[in-house]
Amino acid sequence: MPDPLVLVEETVAAVIDPEQAAAGLTPGAAATLADGLPGTALFLAVLADGDTALIDAADQHWDAAARAVAGSHPDGIYSGPGALAASLIYGSAYLPDHRRQHEALGRAAAWLSARAQGLAEHHANRVHAGPAGTVWGVYDTIKGLAGIGRALLAAVQLGIPQAGPGLTAALTTLTALITTTDDLGRPGWWVRAEDHALAVPGALPPSGTANTGAAHGIAGPLSLLALAHQAGNSVPDQEKAVATAAHWLLTWATPGPSWPPYVSGDELSHPPDPEQLGSAPGRRDAWCYGTPGIAAALHHTGRALADPVLLALARQALDTLARRCPGTWDTTGPGLCHGSAGVLEVAVRLNHSGLADVAAQLTAATFHDAKPGTGFLTGRTGAALALATHRHPTSRQVQWDGPLMLA
Repeated sequence: MPDPLVLVEETVAAVIDPEQAAAGLTPGAAATLADGLPGTALFLAVLADGDTALIDAADQHWDAAARAVAGSHPDGIYSGPGALAASLIYGSAYLPDHRRQHEALGRAAAWLSARAQGLAEHHANRVHAGPAGTVWGVYDTIKGLAGIGRALLAAVQLGIPQAGPGLTAALTTLTALITTTDDLGRPGWWVRAEDHALAVPGALPPSGTANTGAAHGIAGPLSLLALAHQAGNSVPDQEKAVATAAHWLLTWATPGPSWPPYVSGDELSHPPDPEQLGSAPGRRDAWCYGTPGIAAALHHTGRALADPVLLALARQALDTLARRCPGTWDTTGPGLCHGSAGVLEVAVRLNHSGLADVAAQLTAATFHDAKPGTGFLTGRTGAALALATHRHPTSRQVQWDGPLMLA
């Protein structure tokens, strides 16, 4: 198996030049946190550890990312200005105070804050107009208020005042969304089939879905609300929303516990017998959809509510995954979003050393199988960060895996 730290050094060398890092990427991909320059800038900033050359390289990547995202449309923290803003906020937390991008950080937080307030207003107008359900771009981790809100919480923790109004808007909207259920038993994050911008893994039921996972499901908003509550940032009924979302996830859990990627609208309206729960096809073992991301959300909730039962359930879910042969995990490649590095990072943050060791071995062994490119969510930079964190975990107020809702 390759030495993980050699893989990290190899990745640094491959991306340190922003032109080389972006080579082969389309202009759109270069502007994403998933595949492009916002992700490589974050990677270099996290690993800098006072190294002037790496700090300078991170600055060059942020400058190149700013050029890449110019004129692009808002799309959460996934791409465009939001991806650059999130990268600046999380990455600057790792730089010395005198090297932090103070002016740029203020602009980044202000942009995200305005975007959060805009999405909150959009959601309120939709609710007032009466169409059923919502869309991922309002609430989820990748494109919506959960991911934007987590970056704003990080900005608040770094003392950036421009973040406050947007964080309040995100917490308020997500709290209302979670505590609202329609007459058919569908929760506020239920999405009509025709409103899905992306395909859900497996067949998409005509009755729509309420997603469970960390990327596009309720686990993302739950993590934000729980983490914000722990940090002392709360709005009315936020604690109720945290408990409500956690209970919903437990209601739809299957033995393990494990979770289907979604619950259909028909199932929400007419709950099946317990032995028929969780029949939806799709990924179940990755950060994006499945046990790791949901276990992290329940862990955060257990800490926020001082609930030992939720903490034990989160641990039990990871224990069950750890007992399985890694070859049976429903993951793809070594990346953070769909792959073994996401399992690794969850295990590190939840202090599950057995699962972390197995996931690290799998990530290192398959490292060069990552999709072409150096992406943070889907490629080698994210996997390298997870390997580096496994070897040398750090404790700080703002962590690089905040975009994954893990800290």
